[in-house]
Amino acid sequence: MSQFLQAWKKRKEALQSKTLEQHSDKSMESVSDVALTTNVEENIQLIQAQFGKCDDLVVRRFQTKTKTQAAIVFIDGMVDRNVISDFIIRYMTTPDITYNDPATNELDLTDKLRQIVRNILSGCAVLILDGCQNAYLNNTRGWDRRSVEEPQTESVVRGPRDGFCETLCVNSALIRFRLKDPNLRVRHMVVGERTQTDIYIMYVEGIAYPPMVEEVIARIESNVRVDSVLESGYIEQMIQDRRWSPFPQIQNTERPDKVVANLLEGKVGILVDGTPFGLIAPAVFSQFYQSPEDYYERFYIATLIRFIRIISISIALLLPSLYIAFSSFHPEMIPSRLVIAMAAGRSTVPFPSLIEALSMELAIEILREASVRLPGPIGPTIGIVGALVVGEAAVTAGLVSPVMVIIVAVTTIGSFASPSYSAAIAIRMLRFPVMILAGMFGLYGIMLFLIVILIHLSSLKSFGVPYMSPLSPLNLNGMKDLFIRAPHHMLKTRPMMFHVQDKIRIREEDNQK
Repeated sequence: MSQFLQAWKKRKEALQSKTLEQHSDKSMESVSDVALTTNVEENIQLIQAQFGKCDDLVVRRFQTKTKTQAAIVFIDGMVDRNVISDFIIRYMTTPDITYNDPATNELDLTDKLRQIVRNILSGCAVLILDGCQNAYLNNTRGWDRRSVEEPQTESVVRGPRDGFCETLCVNSALIRFRLKDPNLRVRHMVVGERTQTDIYIMYVEGIAYPPMVEEVIARIESNVRVDSVLESGYIEQMIQDRRWSPFPQIQNTERPDKVVANLLEGKVGILVDGTPFGLIAPAVFSQFYQSPEDYYERFYIATLIRFIRIISISIALLLPSLYIAFSSFHPEMIPSRLVIAMAAGRSTVPFPSLIEALSMELAIEILREASVRLPGPIGPTIGIVGALVVGEAAVTAGLVSPVMVIIVAVTTIGSFASPSYSAAIAIRMLRFPVMILAGMFGLYGIMLFLIVILIHLSSLKSFGVPYMSPLSPLNLNGMKDLFIRAPHHMLKTRPMMFHVQDKIRIREEDNQK
């Protein structure tokens, strides 16, 4: 069986490399696929003709110490000028310095104009010598980039503070720094016919299921056929199984430690150049209320925090709907004293509870979106002040009841407890239809909505993995890390739903040592 998989994998790789080459060539159709000449000025004119009137295309002509006419061509701002001046031009023009190659340590030769243009657009400097038909492609990439900083959307109390940045090689190095395993495989692809965006597909050979890895690569090749890929969200939306589902079927993260932990569980990581958000596939629903911090704290603390998150997500989804259902259809189920207090608060409210809840939730969503778009120093201040002023003014004017303000506030706080921003957005979206059903049918509407959502979740799959695993289908071994987080010594095997090859995570002989 293993020999069959290896042979099948080799055939798949050959086919994919051919497809990828054809896909890349299509994006360069406007570039003439001609060979260079031996005249340096003719070659410069060929390159300049492909870029047209581009003022950021720099052509530096000089004469080598052997009296040979030469030129170096690059895009301003995408190269390290010190490397070009000190390690290329200086070495070629100074008689006292000897050298082996007129370039940096990363060097390639080509006489094809299309390949030269592609490398110039990627930040390389192209060296052309008179009398030589081949051009030297020097890796002189050196544009300004943001340094490694703490993740903005996935803060933790205990754990690493470094997060991904916008540079692909830095992000892959952050993963290599943590996962010093020679079996870590990195496969390079180029997507976006005009942007020519570099991406890395990462997995651990010997753990990840080979057909699943190939499925990820095949979907990227067949589905991501657009002219631009500016962020990992493009790829996420194009390769997921059910595009109309509100629930994310691929996880995104800014944390390298989270990617490494998932790679060791047999999953596939996708890094995209130009964005600090990496992708993890496949994904299951339980991942979206779990955090890397769960494994850095003691197991009973992590279990308590998980239960708090689950309760918070339930509150964010159902609390306004329960208020509408009880106050409109089932007041007999509320304690008498609470009914009296609620009735006193609603005595001056001219709207039914459904309109009251919808208007308040809509106001909070508008305020939350506005606070995100405001400048950093004043965004949180405007959000807090706006919520207090709007809520107090609405209660004073008799437009909403005090209980409704409390419910909306608790619901908003509960939605922030989810570690995953994508999952929190899904809960925020579903809150409105369940409120409408509660206003129409009471508790029966809420139960109908929950049944439909559970059926939908049970039908979802992410790259062949059931979305509700290990709960459905039931896997008792996976239950150790579902609602609770069992102690590390009990998590001896990797999750079975990802069809991992190396099932053992903690070996008995290691425990004895």
